[in-house]
Formats: sequence, C-alpha cells, structure tokens
Amino acid sequence: MSMNSPVTEQSLLIFAHQLTRIYPMGRTDVIGINRLDLQITTGEMVVLKGDSGSGKSTLLSLLAGLDRPTGGQLTVAGVDLAAATESVLTRYRRSVIGMVFQNFNLLPTLSVMENACLPALLAGLAHHQAMVRAEDLLRWLGLDHRKDHLPAQLSGGEMQRTAIARALINEPQIILADEPTGNLDSRSGETVIELLAELNRSRQRTVIIATHSNLADATATRLIRLKDGEITGLA
Repeated sequence: MSMNSPVTEQSLLIFAHQLTRIYPMGRTDVIGINRLDLQITTGEMVVLKGDSGSGKSTLLSLLAGLDRPTGGQLTVAGVDLAAATESVLTRYRRSVIGMVFQNFNLLPTLSVMENACLPALLAGLAHHQAMVRAEDLLRWLGLDHRKDHLPAQLSGGEMQRTAIARALINEPQIILADEPTGNLDSRSGETVIELLAELNRSRQRTVIIATHSNLADATATRLIRLKDGEITGLA
C-alpha cells in the first residue's frame, strides 16, 4: 500500500490511541509506552527504530497480546486487546500473529519440521495438514534438506528461517519481528530481511520489525522512531 493511500475502515489493521504501558517498580513507575497514537494498514512493512529502552519491544509485546496496556485503546484485526479475555488472547496469538525473536526460541529436542509444525498442532490443525503447510514453507525458505535436523545442527541463519516457518504455519495476518537479525552475521541478516520483505510483497503479510539495524530500512513502507515510549519521527 502506498504511503499516500487513504486509510479506510477496511484497510486499518492496527489502531492505537493514547496507548500507555507503565511498569510499577517499587516506589517508581517506569513508562514503557507513553500515550502513543498509531495506525497501521493492511499490507504495510513497518520498521520500528530506537535505542534500547525506547519502547520498541514493549510495543511489540502489546501488539502480540503478550502484555496488556495500562491505559488507552489498542485494537488489532478487530480484537480489542485492552479488554480481551485470556481465551480470546490465546486464539488471537495463535491465528492473527506470528512472532520472530532475536534468540530464535526453537525447542532444542524437536527437529526443524517439528518446530515448524508445533503452533499448528497446538491450534488444532490435523497432523497431515500441518506437515503439508510446513513442507511448503520449508521448501520456500530453502530448508527442506534440513527438515530432520535439530536446532543445534543449524547455522544461525537456518535457525531464524526455521523460526520464520514456525511464525507462518498458522497463516497469520501480521508478522512481528523483534531484532530478528540481532544474533546473525551480516549476510544471514540480509537474507532474513529479504525473506520478511518477500512475505510482505508476495504473501501480503503485514510485517512489523523492531530493530537497531538499518538492514530493513530500504524495504519499509514506513519508518517509526521511538524514544522514551513516544513516537518522535515518521518516514
């Protein structure tokens, strides 16, 4: 979607108004997100930039339904995340969101194929259907020859590609990536960003990346700069 396209009710995927997350720390409150207003439309590739402590990871956690706002509004894909019950949040995390983490978070005793299938099985998909989806994803990610290997037998780039397969297995609308290149060499990092950009372009996934790196800047439809939990710049 063009940066100049009008926002319609149909295209608006994420709506935050005065979104706030405060963490009580003894007698002091730490502000993670401070009265943030944000709209993201379907099909965007958004890169969140900012130093450590700027609020990038806090915002991703709120969008993922892993954390709850202290105040304000947050609606994603029609789900009111501020008011949702735990059962609604569980379904939301399994069907709407796919997450990619800096540390991969793969289960060490499961193969690449098993790691990729796991979220689909937890969501109730039949085993053979999960296998078919995983085979397709691993082939697209260039991992079909590694599907029976354990994470310890993979390179960092291969582990992150496995994590991407796992994030995509339930066909989510939104991919949230928290420092996805942080533990990778520059070449592997470029490959991961290219894959996320391809997801955005060809598979019409909305992608939101929180990163210190500049690798994703050229592929973004929008850059959002955060400082002290507030948006300080848009591009």
